[in-house]
Amino acid sequence: NERCSVAATLEVVGDPWTLLILRDAFAGVKRFEQWQERLGVARNVLAARLKTLVAHGVMETRRYSERPPRHEYWLTEKGLALSPVLLTMSEWGDRYVYGRDQSPVLFNHKGCGCAFHPVLACEACGEVVQRRDLERSAPPERGLTVGEALEAAKIAAE
Repeated sequence: NERCSVAATLEVVGDPWTLLILRDAFAGVKRFEQWQERLGVARNVLAARLKTLVAHGVMETRRYSERPPRHEYWLTEKGLALSPVLLTMSEWGDRYVYGRDQSPVLFNHKGCGCAFHPVLACEACGEVVQRRDLERSAPPERGLTVGEALEAAKIAAE
């Protein structure tokens, strides 16, 4: 019954296994067996998380074998849009868990070759934005609850 974009996002990708599945998908993993080997997750848990990601349109299945029937899982446009979220989470972990000098994975910007550290910028003017630069504003009308919004998205996808 809540009206919150963060809560709505967590309904789709808030489970830790789901985030690790997405992390690996961005690293090129597409097959069930690859995830199971990399993550050590139980088959039923992995199957349920992948099914949820497909149901929410974050991933889609593509058949790669007829006999036996086998599918790969590909990120959709909706799934690819989660890249900044995962990059920002990785940056937070580097800074506040490992320390930047101990980062387990480094990203370099191909354009300039420098170490990449994500920042938030305003889409309209390009200015880098800090939390203190933002203010909340109420939407013009009362929006949908998380459940209503997810149901509407499901119907629109069908």
